[in-house]
Amino acid sequence: MLASQRQDRILAAVRADGAARVADLVESLDVSDMTVRRDIAELARAGLVRRVHGGAVAPDALGRPTDEPGFEAKRSWAGPEKAAIARSALATIEPGQAIALSAGTTTYLLAELLAGADIANLTVVTNGLRIADALHGAADVEVILTGGVRTPSDALVGPVADATLASLRVDRTFLGVHGLDASGLTTPNLAEAATDRALMACAAATTVLADHTKWGVVGLARIAPLDDVDTLLTDDALPADARRHLTGAALRLVTTSGATP
Repeated sequence: MLASQRQDRILAAVRADGAARVADLVESLDVSDMTVRRDIAELARAGLVRRVHGGAVAPDALGRPTDEPGFEAKRSWAGPEKAAIARSALATIEPGQAIALSAGTTTYLLAELLAGADIANLTVVTNGLRIADALHGAADVEVILTGGVRTPSDALVGPVADATLASLRVDRTFLGVHGLDASGLTTPNLAEAATDRALMACAAATTVLADHTKWGVVGLARIAPLDDVDTLLTDDALPADARRHLTGAALRLVTTSGATP
């Protein structure tokens, strides 16, 4: 099947249902995940669809830079990839460290792993309500919750959270993001962008946890440029154009397999 024929079918699916998932298109078109994503990117460049996590939607559908999905909605996107990224992040954490975890679904998976891990004398600072719950009662883990105003994705943000973070210092922040591209990290929530910057500022180093579907997604508020990131931990389905750009950036790029172990 020619690329133009595939793109016509993708466009027809989006127009019929308002959205199309990559997984469904891979099955119906009998092509690879990357082929479908390239076709969606071409349609998006032409203004015919808009790329979102895990697929495409009509250009006038919800999901503009100001839209903020809830935690449960985001949790279902790129599950195996997020789990693999969380496992790789866990392997970098050492006994006695103080770390910060931003609110998010990948960082939540990391928190679940930490709750069952044997890492002595660990301190975790977080603005994520779900993360604090996941770590509650974990042996040898002290949890510091920032306080603040709750967002639809269960993050605590705003001046209270920012002031708390300004008074702390941690070894590393693990930051989840809504989207990233060549210009840097973004989120739909203005207050969350400021709190994410505070999470980065309180750390000696920052590791961004972002699966491949985050590349090219742009939110209203800019968090930070890529130069402010020390390590980007992603999965091996990251698009080739993203790899080329990120390989030339100052950060350390680490990819992990999204396959279930």
